[in-house]
Amino acid sequence: MVTSDRFRQVMGNFATGITVVTTRDVGGKPYGLTVNSFTSVSLHPILVLVCLDNKLSGLQAFKDSKHFGVSILSEHQQDLSRLFAKKDSERPSAIYFEGKLGMPLLRNSLAVMECEIVAVYAGGDHQIFLGEVQTAEVLQLDHPLLYFRGKYRVLNQ
Repeated sequence: MVTSDRFRQVMGNFATGITVVTTRDVGGKPYGLTVNSFTSVSLHPILVLVCLDNKLSGLQAFKDSKHFGVSILSEHQQDLSRLFAKKDSERPSAIYFEGKLGMPLLRNSLAVMECEIVAVYAGGDHQIFLGEVQTAEVLQLDHPLLYFRGKYRVLNQ
């Protein structure tokens, strides 16, 4: 039997990029969180997925919005990753810009996209949001922020 602690230890050996996934609540206020469970799914149609914890305070905001934004963080955005990893932390409006479809996206990210939610699946203690990419843009050519063995990492070249 694999325990959750063992699984976490093993999965910590898989380096992941860091994203901040955002939406707007029913009042139009930006809501977001740091997510490393993000991946591309399909090229035809263009699909990505994000996994969000069932206990997430803003889970319903994602479902109600029917859209989400993804900001892929650069190595210089570790502070933003930490900020969005903290529950209910104050996030100044100056860190956002509005995407073409109205999603709040993070300034100075490597790349951003806006997605329409096409399906939500139960996935154990998480919900799997499948999004069709509606807009996508590379903002800058820099190195990504990575997460490996419980720590932030950057590429050494």
